[in-house]
Amino acid sequence: MTRILADLPDDDITWLDQLAAEQGKSRAQVLREAVAGYRAHSPGDGNKSWIRRGAGLWKHRTDIPEGLEYQRAIREDRTPHEDI
Repeated sequence: MTRILADLPDDDITWLDQLAAEQGKSRAQVLREAVAGYRAHSPGDGNKSWIRRGAGLWKHRTDIPEGLEYQRAIREDRTPHEDI
């Protein structure tokens, strides 16, 4: 981890210290989380970065059926094309 030096206005430091105290964290931890959040929402590598962030997001969900199973379930009340 690299240490940085940044100049911030006194009122921002006061606000940051108050926020850190409310959350029970250090000022540095609050800043690290802020940078990580900013980075996660920045465009980064073009229009496809949201795909990488969301890939596999729901893979452990058990309440969402597999896609093909879902399609078959919603279509089971339809008349097969052979019977038309």
